[in-house]
Formats: sequence, structure tokens, C-alpha cells
Amino acid sequence: MKQILQNMSTGETRLANVPVPQYGKTDLLIQSTHSLISIGTERMLVEFGKANMLSKARQQPEKVKMVLEKVKTDGLATTIDAVRSKLDQPLPLGYCNVGIVRETGTEICGFKAGVRVISNGSHAEMVAVSQNLCARIPDAVNDETASFTVLGSIGLEGIRLAAPTLGEYFVVTGLGLIGLLTVQLLRAHGCRVLGIDLDPAKLELARQFGAETVDLAKGEDPVAAGMAFSRGRGVDGVLITAATKSSDPVSQAARMCRQRGRIILVGVTGLELNRSDFYEKELSFQVSCSYGPGRYDSSYENQGRDYPFGYVRWTEQRNFEAVLDMMAEGRLDVQPLISHRFSFTDAVAAYQVLSDDRHALGILLQYPHVEQKNDGDKAATRVTIRKKVSFAADRPICGFIGAGNYASRILIPAFTKAGAQLHTIVSSGGVSAAHHGEKNGFQQAATDVQAVFADQDINTVVIVTHHNSHARYVIKALEAGKHVFVEKPLCLTLEELDTIQNLYSSLLEDSSSSPQLMVGFNRRFAPQIVKIKELLAPVKQPKAFIMTMNAGAIPADTWIQDKAVGGGRIIGEACHYIDLMRYLAGSEIVAVQARRMGDHPTIEVTEDKAAITLGFADGSFGTIHYLANGGKAFPKERIEVFAGDGVLQLDNFRKLKGYGWKGFKKMNLMRQDKGQGACAAAFLASIAKGIAVPVPFEELIEVARVSIEAAE
Repeated sequence: MKQILQNMSTGETRLANVPVPQYGKTDLLIQSTHSLISIGTERMLVEFGKANMLSKARQQPEKVKMVLEKVKTDGLATTIDAVRSKLDQPLPLGYCNVGIVRETGTEICGFKAGVRVISNGSHAEMVAVSQNLCARIPDAVNDETASFTVLGSIGLEGIRLAAPTLGEYFVVTGLGLIGLLTVQLLRAHGCRVLGIDLDPAKLELARQFGAETVDLAKGEDPVAAGMAFSRGRGVDGVLITAATKSSDPVSQAARMCRQRGRIILVGVTGLELNRSDFYEKELSFQVSCSYGPGRYDSSYENQGRDYPFGYVRWTEQRNFEAVLDMMAEGRLDVQPLISHRFSFTDAVAAYQVLSDDRHALGILLQYPHVEQKNDGDKAATRVTIRKKVSFAADRPICGFIGAGNYASRILIPAFTKAGAQLHTIVSSGGVSAAHHGEKNGFQQAATDVQAVFADQDINTVVIVTHHNSHARYVIKALEAGKHVFVEKPLCLTLEELDTIQNLYSSLLEDSSSSPQLMVGFNRRFAPQIVKIKELLAPVKQPKAFIMTMNAGAIPADTWIQDKAVGGGRIIGEACHYIDLMRYLAGSEIVAVQARRMGDHPTIEVTEDKAAITLGFADGSFGTIHYLANGGKAFPKERIEVFAGDGVLQLDNFRKLKGYGWKGFKKMNLMRQDKGQGACAAAFLASIAKGIAVPVPFEELIEVARVSIEAAE
């Protein structure tokens, strides 16, 4: 299928060939008939993409600060690679979609195949959208009109926050699509409306919808107009739907409001506020969040959990329904807002209009008519990138499951450099798989993992997905007789671990069909760790280790913090250091103790502030400090080894020092190297040469078990 993607690095907008997305148990698979370009949001994204690096930095000063902090810890070269990789991630454009339901998830209620729906799906021939971000279209509303629903709900949420009453005076600043829809909704609410803009055509539309207007291009004073409009009393409220860097709209709104007036920011403006403007009138100022309650709540948007109707009357979905009802009753007229219509195949030309014509309003994309049949078939979940590719069967032929930032920036280049043959890359949405598949020379991109497990040509599977899927995919790959490289962790539970151990052990008994299994414990292979291992080899005494991961805080709602999805940061991240300590000790782990930070009302997550102490069979011991509450000026990763009357200290995999270590003082690198390249090369070499994997299976199981026990 085709989908519009924006490259945030080069600014290119293109119509890409991507596989049909996978859909979850609370999702709908929708075949698009129309979608609407959001001129404000999408023009901003396109212009940002076309801007040079300096301009991008000026627009995002908070990101610049993060980049500078990363330079201090990881070095300039590594940081530049990370920034370029981030900008290279393809961005699907669009969020105003109309289409026909083709398939539904197993837990869907209220929707069935064949019904027309609106959604916040992107500009693509097929979209997968959660049921709470969809609404059925009434028979009286055609598809073109329905495509304005999502934008209308943005304006409606701003109005709900302003809580207007019959007869009140309201101002709408910024008469783009959302502004003009807001004018109509306020008028339907029984309010008098004053519209403010620079564009004569938009002002004329506002007048057609029953508003009075202020033309800023003619130098008309919006504050004076607002006072006159409200009979000198001051307006009851202002909804700002403009997109500007200036703070003038907020300042003007404050000055034209009455005592205790309400100002709602729906668009984007500068926020340099004058306290006295707000203080003397006791004004309220609120920023409206998109479509309404539920926005950015994963349980509502991604897991399909609705809010109780009696407690949250208006959610995102119910706002969609309210806008559609207004359309069905003829109280919301969007036909005058349509300025351009394009066939979806000419979408790139539509975006050229978006960039060139500042007066453009509603730019509609019309999708080719397709008979109402199931187009979400298995064949559509794969797209060919390179034709007539021949693979050498005696070398690793890889299928990648997962095409996120780590896979695309680190693992795929590492495997490519080590000589892997790239066959299939899979991602659930399809966009990242298609983009990185084309960029790195894969034969095909897919959204169905069976494309990897069932393909007889693929002999090696690389798993780089959310942690809760690792065990499932490892088991499927092993059962299919394929070699497996899985990013840490191996699994999340002891039950999963036992299943993997029993399965792999049974495969090892049949030497003719025993695939290789490797976990991505790359730090073992870092050049400075190799040097430490070499320096420790002559030391026959027990060793003491202190390993500090100054991990930094991440939000509690990040997927890795979710025990069911990511397993938490001990299993998901600290396992790296459990393995590394096991490797450097060279001895079996015989004891584990763990202590997290105590509960406190100011600390939402305590597990990622912990100490793990390991004891080894040879008498060695060590403590891992996994801390998310440290400062970024301190090294992100520090490894200290005390042995043989000397100390070795490694900071951020760049600077290694020896203190009192005979014959060794330092080993510094110009570029951070955590061993990912060497790790991939060692794994692929074990397959090509038919030798044992560099991390013994017993140690993989041991580290996984200790990581789970430490987390528990």
C-alpha cells in the first residue's frame, strides 16, 4: 500500500510503498477513502524538515541542551550519529482520516466490517487505529465532510474548556481550519463571535458563518474592536487558534477580556505573559489538549479502555461523535472550507501547494475506489524492496523483527558490516520497516512476523522488539530451526526462562538441528572490556567490582517501566551489568541481594534506584548501582575493578585508567565503543564457522535468572 512519509532530515515528502499495518485486539483496520491535510500542523512539520540543522536547533532549544549533555558523556561522534539517526526516522503525516472498516480486533465492540468511520489515522491507503480514536459516520454525512471531524473536535475541546453560555461574547484569534470550525461551533452554541486574522478570504468566510471580523492586515486594532464588540464591557472569552511565535495574541486576549474572562490556547503561540494583565482581571488561562480527555493516555488510546460515561462525559471519541452530529444536522458547514482536492496518487503535489499557497485551506486527498472486500490479506503485509536477490545458503541470512531506533542505528549497521545477508525486516506499523529496509538493502519489508519464521531462506532471526515479546519470538524461531540473536533481556519471567531452557536443551541433544542462541550482551565485546579481561587474567585472587549505571530518569509511563511490557529497568537494562560482572569475574554467580529505594510520596518509581550485590563461586563479589536520580554531569556508566593491589576504572566506554596497575596506565578511545559491532561479528562468525556462540548458553540462562530474581 501507499503512505505519505516526511523525512525530518532532508525535508522530503514522499509517497512510499509500505506493508499493511498490523492491528491489535482493540484496533480497527480501515481502508481510506478520504483524508484531510491539516494545514497548520503539517505545514509546520514540512517546513521544519526542510530547515537546515542550525534552524532546527533554534526551533528546539530544549533538544539542543540534551544534545550538549550527551556530547559530554558519549562524545561528539556518537552524539552526531544519534542525532542524524533520530532525524532520519520517517514521520507518517496526517491525522484526519475517513474510511471503511475492513477488519476488527478480537475485543472490538460497536464496530464491524463495512461501516464508515472517521479516525485520527494517517494519510495511507490502510490504517490501523484504536477503537477509542474512531467514530461511526452518520448516513447524512458524506466522506468529504466527515474528514473535518478530527479538526472540529480540537476546536470543540477548546470550547468545552471555555464553557460558553448563551449570548456570551467570544473572540476567535486565527481563522485557519480549526478557527473557522470553532466560529461555527460557537455560533451554534448561541454566542456572538468576533474573528481575527490577516487573510481577507478567511475573514469573509468567518462573516459567512455569522461572525464579525477584525482585519489585522489593514491595521485594525483587535483590542479596541473587542471592546466595541462587547459594548465596552470586555469579551467573555477568547479562543486562540493561531499558530505563531509571537505572544501578541495572548496579550491582546487579556486586554480585551472582561473581569474573570477565560482565555483558551488551542493553537501555538509565544507565552511571554504580562502578569498585571491577568492579575488585575483575575483572568483564567488554559491550554487545550488536542481532541479531549483521553489524549496521550495509553490505556485509553492504545488499550481501548473507555472512561466511565457518567464521570467523563466528553472524551476524544465522544467529541468526534458530537462534531459528526452537528454535521448531520447541517449546523457545521465545511464545504466552503475545501480549497483543493487531489487524488492520493498526487499527494506530493498537494504538499507542494501546502508549501507554496499560504491561502490554502482544506486540502482533501481522495483515495482510489476499491470494492468492499478484505484487502488486509497476508500478501499485503509484505512489500518487495529488491527483486531477484540471490542469497548464499552457507552464510547467515537474516530476518529482523523490530525496526526501531536501536535496530536501525546500531544493530542493522553492525550486522551489515559483519557480512550478514539481509532478507526481511518487520515492524508492526510497516513504516519503519519499509524505510530502513530500503535504506539498508533488505529484500522485503513486512508487518507479519510469520514472514520471518515461515521463510525457508531465512536461517537467522534478530529480535529487537518490546521485551514482553522476546520469549515468544525466541521460542518460535528456535522451533522453526533458525539461529537467534535477541536483544536483552532474554525473557521477563522464570516460567518463560524454563520453557526456553527446556526447548533449547532438547535441540542441543540433536546436534544435527541445534541452532545458535545469543543475547545481545555487547559490553563483553567492547575493546576496553577486552583489555580489562586481559589485565585480570593473571590475577588469581578474588576480585571486587563496583559498577555504576547513572541511567537517568525516564517517565513512569514509558513502556520499559511497565512490568508487563518492558519488565522494568532492572530486567531490561541492569541485566547488561549482571552479565558483564559475570564475564569479568569468570565464575558462577552463587548469591544475589538487591535493595531498591524506599517508598516515598515524591518518588513515583523506586525500582530504578537500586543496588544489586552479587557473590561468585571463586570468592569475588561486586555491587551494581543502578540509579535514575543522578546528575548528567557524572559519567553515565562507570566500571571499577579492585584486584591485585590495583584498580581499573572505565568511564562511558571511552576512558580506561589503571591505578597502581603494573604495566598499564590508560586506554582512551576517540569514539565510544560499547562492543555492538564486535558482538554481531562474533555471533555471525559462530554460525558461518559452525562453532560455539561466544556467550555460553549456560551463562545466558544464569544471567537471565539472576536478573529476574534481583528485580523480584
